[in-house]
Amino acid sequence: MDTGGTDRSEDDRGGIRTALTGLTTRGRSFLAAGIAAAVCAYVLGQSDLLRVGLLLGVLPLVCATVLYRTRYRVAGSRRLSPGRVPAGSEARVHLRVENVSRLPTGLLMLQDRVPYVLGPRPRFVLDRVEPGGRREVSYRVRSDLRGRYPLGPLQLRLTDPFGLCELTRSFSTYDTLTVTPRVEALPPVRLSGEAKGYGEGRQRSLALAGDDDVIPRGYRYGDDLRRVHWRSTARYGELMVRREEQPQRARCTVLLDTRGGAYEGAGPDSAFEWAVSGAASVLVHMLERGFSVRLLTDTGNSVPGEGAADGFAGASQGTADAAGLMMDTLAVIDHSDGTGLSRAYDVLRGGNEGLLVAFFGDLDEEQATVAAKMRQRSGGAVAFVLDAGIWAGEPVGAPGPLDRSEERLRMLREAGWTVVNVPRGASLEELWRLADRERTGLATASGGEGAR
Repeated sequence: MDTGGTDRSEDDRGGIRTALTGLTTRGRSFLAAGIAAAVCAYVLGQSDLLRVGLLLGVLPLVCATVLYRTRYRVAGSRRLSPGRVPAGSEARVHLRVENVSRLPTGLLMLQDRVPYVLGPRPRFVLDRVEPGGRREVSYRVRSDLRGRYPLGPLQLRLTDPFGLCELTRSFSTYDTLTVTPRVEALPPVRLSGEAKGYGEGRQRSLALAGDDDVIPRGYRYGDDLRRVHWRSTARYGELMVRREEQPQRARCTVLLDTRGGAYEGAGPDSAFEWAVSGAASVLVHMLERGFSVRLLTDTGNSVPGEGAADGFAGASQGTADAAGLMMDTLAVIDHSDGTGLSRAYDVLRGGNEGLLVAFFGDLDEEQATVAAKMRQRSGGAVAFVLDAGIWAGEPVGAPGPLDRSEERLRMLREAGWTVVNVPRGASLEELWRLADRERTGLATASGGEGAR
C-alpha cells in the first residue's frame, strides 16, 4: 500500500489542504503562536520576535508538507483465528505490517476498525520499521450476539517526529468474523424415528448374497477379487462382482420456527435466541451421531438445500462442511414475515423424513393443526415449544392464554409428538433427557395397553 500522496500536479492544491487538516492540536498551537508573534513583532518593531514567530509558524507547515510528500510503501494483512466462533467466545485477530520500500518508516499508529459489539477499537504504536522489516500485533474480539461482523479496513496514522501533524491512510480490504449461536453438548439418548443402531445413525440395505438373488455390478479397479461372481461373469462376458451391503444414513430434520409474531422480546436471553441455539445444538449433535441432517424454517427454505443429496447434508458432504454451512445460516437468521407453518409442511409431506425435531414459538389453533399433520410423514417427532406466557413468567395453571396453550399442546401430543415446554433459562440438555423419558413412557404405556 502506498501511504503517500500522488505526484500529479493537479492534486497539489488538494494535497496541501489535506496536509493542513492533519495538523494536531500542538501543530495548530505552534501555527497560531507564530502568527501572533509575527503580528506583535510588526506592531512593536521587534525583529528578534519576528524570527521567533516565523520559526513557530513555519515549523508545522514544513512538517505537514514533508509528511504528506513522504511515500511509504507498506503492506498489511489480517488473519482471524478462528474465523467462526460461538457467541460468547473470543477470537484473536493477527495484524502484520511490512515495509516493502527502500526507506525506513517513521512512527506508525496502527488502528483497525471493528463494530462496537466486538469491543473497543484496537490501536497500536509501531516504532521505526526498517526496509523489508515487518511488525506483528494481535488483539481479541468477543461478541454475545451472533451475526457476521466486518473487520477493517486497517488504518495507518503517520506522524512527524515533533507530533505536529498526523495523516491517516487506509487499506481497502476487510475480513468477516462469523459469530455462530451457542452450542450445548447433548447426551446420546434414543428418540423415536432414528435408525436401528443409533450409535452409527445408519441403516443397511440387504446385500442379497444368494446365488439366485445376486444383483451384480461391473468390476471396478480396487475391488476385492474374492467378491467376483463367476456365474454372472460367464453370463455377461465381463468381470462382475457381488454388491455389498450399502449403508444408508438415518435422516433428521430440524425445524426452526422464525415467525416474528411467535416470539416476544429481543437480545441474547430472548426466546428466539434460545430456539436458534437449540436448533444449532441438535444439528451438531445429530451430525456427530452419523445422521444426514437438514435445517428447515417456516418459510420452506432448507439448508443445505438442492446441492446435497435429497436436500440432506452429511452423506455426500463432510460433516465439518455441513455443520459449517448450517451454522453460518443460523448466525444471520432473523424473524420471517410469515404467519404460518404451511410452507414447512409442504416440504415435509413429500416423504418420510425420519426424525423431526422442531422448535416452535407461540402456536394458535390453526398452526397447531398444521404442526400436528407434520407428524404423519416422520418416523418420530419432538417439539420444543417456547410459549410466550411461560417466558413472561405467568404462573402455571392461571386462567387465560396458558389454558389455550395447553389445549394446543394436547393436539400435538395426540398426533404423536413428544412435546416439551421450554421455560425461561432452561438447559437444553435437561430438556433433551426429558423428551427421551416422556417418549419412553409413552412407548411403555402403548405397549402395556396392547398386551391387555
